[in-house]
Amino acid sequence: MKKQTMYFRMIISSLIRRRSRMLVALLAVAIGATVLSGLVTIYYDIPRQMGQEFRSYGANLIFVPTGGDSAINEEEMKKATELIPAEDIVGIAPYRYETIKINEQPFMAAGTDLEEVKKTSPYWFVSGTWPAGSGSVLIGQEVADLIGLLPGSSFTMTGTDSTGKGFSRDFTVSGIVQTGGTEEAFLFLSLSDLEGLMGNSGELDVIECSISAPQATLEGIVRQVGENVEGVTPRLVKRVADSEGTVLTKLQALVYLVTVVVLLLTMICVATTMMAVVAERRREIGLKKALGASNQSIVMEFLGEGLFLGALGGLLGVALGFAFAQTVSMNVFTRSISFQPLLIPATLAVSIAITGLACLIPVRSTTDVDPAIVLRGE
Repeated sequence: MKKQTMYFRMIISSLIRRRSRMLVALLAVAIGATVLSGLVTIYYDIPRQMGQEFRSYGANLIFVPTGGDSAINEEEMKKATELIPAEDIVGIAPYRYETIKINEQPFMAAGTDLEEVKKTSPYWFVSGTWPAGSGSVLIGQEVADLIGLLPGSSFTMTGTDSTGKGFSRDFTVSGIVQTGGTEEAFLFLSLSDLEGLMGNSGELDVIECSISAPQATLEGIVRQVGENVEGVTPRLVKRVADSEGTVLTKLQALVYLVTVVVLLLTMICVATTMMAVVAERRREIGLKKALGASNQSIVMEFLGEGLFLGALGGLLGVALGFAFAQTVSMNVFTRSISFQPLLIPATLAVSIAITGLACLIPVRSTTDVDPAIVLRGE
């Protein structure tokens, strides 16, 4: 125990005496550990952050009927959605489409769960308010322009139900939908209202799912639903799912590349500093050898100094790295980032390893010091 205590005191004393040079090495290690810890935190949190960002572009998975003219019933919908991990679900919006008339002009009406539509299609811009109950509808901008409706306007919806009997019912426009897409040609009302008009229930034309999960998980869901639920055909929305996967892959590759470059630069900085320290202490090394110190003891002393700097820099890097990752996440995604506890031992291990590797060449050069030549001042 006394020997270990003395060894530790020698290392601390040496670092304090050369604090200006060692501070440079410590800062290099700390910066490297900060970037490593921060970028690795971002690396593992990017899928979650980007997944939430991409959910604003709409559904990334849809369920359609397997048969040409068939529909998805409630039991099939339940079986299919139960195969999706609950923690990954952002929203699931079922849709049923029927042709109706307003002032004898035909339009397409979509019955859906409007609360779920808010989750699956957050990009919809609604002038007015979302329907709060039965008898209220959202209408697309094209429909509003064509028949001159505004939020608060009333109109009569007519049509023919599933038995061939005509129906007529008054509705109020709660809001107007603007998306720049096909949604502007539709009317949106609650599924229960549409089923009441048509006289039958439990028939769905499509189910839109917004799922916050990586590409592999989505493909697994598609495979499971296709194999286990008859009457339902799952399809990935390629423009969303593929774009998300491509962006994630490129961002993660960039983070990996930057991390490797920073660690290499840290190694170079530490190695350069340690070489300067060894050159500065040649007379001290020569004196120690003349007094009987072995090459191994001298190497262990210098290596201990380097590893101590690595450990201290790693500890600083863990704290600063999380602050760095949190700042990046808030500025880029406007969301807080989750802390990864495993980063503490991982960052310490990498920092110590990088510092140890950087010290190998400078420390090995101490064995080449000839006491006789150095002490003569040559």
